[in-house]
Amino acid sequence: MAQNAPHEPPRGSYMKLNDFQLCSTFGWRAIEVPSVLWISYFFVQLLTAEVEYASEAVKRGTCAVGVKGKECVILGCEKRTTLKLQDPRITPSKICKVDNHALLAFAGLNADARILVDKARVEAQSHRLTLEDAVTIEYLTKYVAGVQQKYTQSGGVRPFGIATIIAGFDANDTVPRLYQTEPSGVYNSWKAHAIGRSSKTVREFLEKNYEEDMDDEQTIKLTIKSLLEVVQTGAKNIEVAVLKPNDQIHSMTVDEIKKYVDEIEEEKAAEAEKKKPSRD
Repeated sequence: MAQNAPHEPPRGSYMKLNDFQLCSTFGWRAIEVPSVLWISYFFVQLLTAEVEYASEAVKRGTCAVGVKGKECVILGCEKRTTLKLQDPRITPSKICKVDNHALLAFAGLNADARILVDKARVEAQSHRLTLEDAVTIEYLTKYVAGVQQKYTQSGGVRPFGIATIIAGFDANDTVPRLYQTEPSGVYNSWKAHAIGRSSKTVREFLEKNYEEDMDDEQTIKLTIKSLLEVVQTGAKNIEVAVLKPNDQIHSMTVDEIKKYVDEIEEEKAAEAEKKKPSRD
């Protein structure tokens, strides 16, 4: 059997890399790294970078908020200003109906969201046809998160550049459900949460003002109030959806949102007036 020369790298399935070589004047004294391990290391680093880029797309997307009340769950989103020549009737909404009892709000790339929402809708209808029952909100969340995770490790694709907030009620149940998924495929359950641009500011506001067992009016008001922390143009750039048990979904009109915005502005003005020093 042929022997390796004293100063020749060993033959076999090993790759000599300068970063891993510790050579001496007496011959090869290298840390041998199997090529498959180096390829795996490179692949993991590449995927990590891609997931970070997807998360950056989420941070640049418009803000979305979800808040649970005692018998409702509210989703609110910041809308981009419609261009003068743009038809507002066919402008995609940031709050999408997945099934009669489930809504999904997103922050990030609209085109990616369209694909992911379509997949979620197909899965929800497939579940109905197969099991003759509506999909649970947790199952739907796991499915969406699973698709997002799959796209972080499959060849020829990239991670979805969106984060989602999934809300709704399970069949024959009055407990509101609120979940959030990330581009990496991680998902969590929340009482209130925000994603997208300036979401940290909104989350801090929610942490200070959220209360357990809020009624419908209080929950809607808190959702809109939290969005006004980052939305400066008022009701026309906010969309809100209200979910209640038994497949009750209501998308609020601009006039309905404006009533809450006006009420919030009046309260802020009254508080500012109280803080003014008295002139005695």
